[in-house]
Amino acid sequence: MPRSNRPRGRHNGPRDEEPDGLERLLSGWRRTETRRGVEWNVQPVSAAQAQKSYVCPGCSRDIPPGVAHLVIWRADGVLGDAADLAARRHWHESCWRIV
Repeated sequence: MPRSNRPRGRHNGPRDEEPDGLERLLSGWRRTETRRGVEWNVQPVSAAQAQKSYVCPGCSRDIPPGVAHLVIWRADGVLGDAADLAARRHWHESCWRIV
């Protein structure tokens, strides 16, 4: 009978420092970045998820439906999470990189 190379150790579930796979999928790989001393939430939007047209605040050009881009909002705003989320903006990935 062939030997199995699968690890046989005990699996205690996901570790604390690694987010759960399902949680990571639901959050869409959201991450936090710091730019000019301000924390920002960065949420990628795939081309398949991009359903509407937006104007990029970095270049003032259109982001048409079907184009992958980023949704950015403050992570440390003083008015609370709901206000920060309402003020989110859609950016081209390249425009966000050069800010």
